[in-house]
Amino acid sequence: MMRTMSLSSSIVILRKGAVDFTGNDKNYPWLSKKKIRRLMYCQSEGNVSRSIMTKRSALVKTDPGTVVLDTENLVLAPNGNGNGKDLVSYNGAQNGSVVGMNDGGIGIVNVLKGKRFFVTGATGFLGKVFIEKILRTVPDVGKIYLLIKAKNTDAAMERLKNEVCNFLACFLFLWESYVDIINTELFKSLQQAYGKSYQSFMLSKLVPVTGNVCESNLGLDEDTAEMIAKDVDIIVNSAANTTFDERYDVALDINTSGPSRLMSFAKKCKKLNLFLQVSTAYVNGQRQGRIMEKPFSAGESIARESLRYGNHMPKLNVEDEIKMVLELKKSLGENALAQKLKDIGLERAKLYGWQDTYVFTKAMGEMMIDKMGGDIPIVIIRPSVIESTYKEPFPGWMEGNRMMDPIVLYYGKGQLSGFLVDPNGVLDVVPADMVVNAIMATMAKHVAGGKTEENYIYQIASSVVNPLVFKDLARLLYEHFYSSPCLDLKGRPVHVPIMQLYRSMEEFSDHVWKDAINRSRLTASSSTNKGKLSLKVENICKKSVEQAKYLASIYEPYTFYGGRFDNSNTQRLMGMMSEEERKTFGFDVEEIDWRHYISNVHIPGLRRHVMKGRGMCN
Repeated sequence: MMRTMSLSSSIVILRKGAVDFTGNDKNYPWLSKKKIRRLMYCQSEGNVSRSIMTKRSALVKTDPGTVVLDTENLVLAPNGNGNGKDLVSYNGAQNGSVVGMNDGGIGIVNVLKGKRFFVTGATGFLGKVFIEKILRTVPDVGKIYLLIKAKNTDAAMERLKNEVCNFLACFLFLWESYVDIINTELFKSLQQAYGKSYQSFMLSKLVPVTGNVCESNLGLDEDTAEMIAKDVDIIVNSAANTTFDERYDVALDINTSGPSRLMSFAKKCKKLNLFLQVSTAYVNGQRQGRIMEKPFSAGESIARESLRYGNHMPKLNVEDEIKMVLELKKSLGENALAQKLKDIGLERAKLYGWQDTYVFTKAMGEMMIDKMGGDIPIVIIRPSVIESTYKEPFPGWMEGNRMMDPIVLYYGKGQLSGFLVDPNGVLDVVPADMVVNAIMATMAKHVAGGKTEENYIYQIASSVVNPLVFKDLARLLYEHFYSSPCLDLKGRPVHVPIMQLYRSMEEFSDHVWKDAINRSRLTASSSTNKGKLSLKVENICKKSVEQAKYLASIYEPYTFYGGRFDNSNTQRLMGMMSEEERKTFGFDVEEIDWRHYISNVHIPGLRRHVMKGRGMCN
């Protein structure tokens, strides 16, 4: 009996007792598993073409109704005939943006050429921008192993166990993750450059593997872990949980223990040139004034730096924090556990001088890297608030709501006309493509320099060299939505007032209450007398106030932040780059025109890629 499973628009058919195919090639570990051998058929429009997947074979998505087996020597057409003239080589694609041999400079392309990467967080916003950039500018890069976290694999295996082997289920999950990455609009420049050979090129470079930084040995099976450890030159850890008030156990697991597990794996790598950690500038916690690019050491805390605590503040012990959470989980019931772990994360963060659970656990992650690093060359990248791309591969690309975007959208829709913020404070923003360019430049510099490089902390931030002041941002938002208003559900333009900026929660709460009443279309007289409000309207207003206050409380440590991030190491790095490198890998935040970026790049990108055109202006 034959069993079928849909793969895109094609059908892959397994037959019991069929002849096996060898599937242990190191070049495509995600398409193979040691000692698993199966015959696969490709069916299209009623014609069945039989083939054996040979060495370096891979499924390639082509026209609807077709699965093509891309091998070293053969691409099968739907009728099963091999035709040499249909073969295309990714090496033949031309890309005008690729930087070749340069006189002077860091030598970014030459250093990274042929290097093999192991990347976590590859399906995230910054991870995708990094993958696109390195493939576009360094096409001769080696394999890029992508650690992909499985989604509910137990349920998936249960559904499939009577249909196909677990190997195929794993393959399908990885294939979907791979397609989700390469079919993103972000990659359209590469698609245009390589044309029909785009899939072949991507398959030759990207190697997704199932795993999880929250598991021992990163959740990798023994064979895959051994293969990567022998092969990889550079590890990039961009996996993180960025929720400000996440459960303490969850945030510790990925942001603190995750880098620790990855560093343990790094020590097994035979020829590792670099371990690069993507952190955040806000690991500096509640430090004030100009904040230098300095590493954290075990036991340090922001609170101990303050004179008001002196030596009375106990040292921060990361292992004790993890142990405390484990014991707490044993003592509490499941119903009370979730909120307690959220509360204790914020409590511990503020006790030691950090504003929330996210930045506290990221800082402890840096401490673990510093403690375990040994002879491994390390780079820590600390970007501030990462927002949409400035120029590459095109302006305004983004995924999901970034830090400031919920406020921008609420304001543009007429749902928020004020916020809790220091008008003279600074929102430290940096575009994603500049962060990625800085990552690639630091990689090249430190791979070439090795462990002898002393300065390995790089803050990619704008608050010192090109500050975006909140009152100026409020004016830019008003100007944009005044000229390009959003539309309400009836297609009418939403007219927004100038955003009001409040210094106290009491003033802000009073504003939100009045604003909620006005938006409920009550008369001015009734809005001053809560007794005349219907219960329904009053509940709606109360809910609006609570939501706005919660949002403001989460953002308050950032909208009143007194620190400014020095980027001297980053500026020195730019000074080492050749003119040609600065054109292709530039990350000079001082050159950002905030009016142009906010009005013509970021908000249009937010509307297109996040809002998907809903409620857009005429």
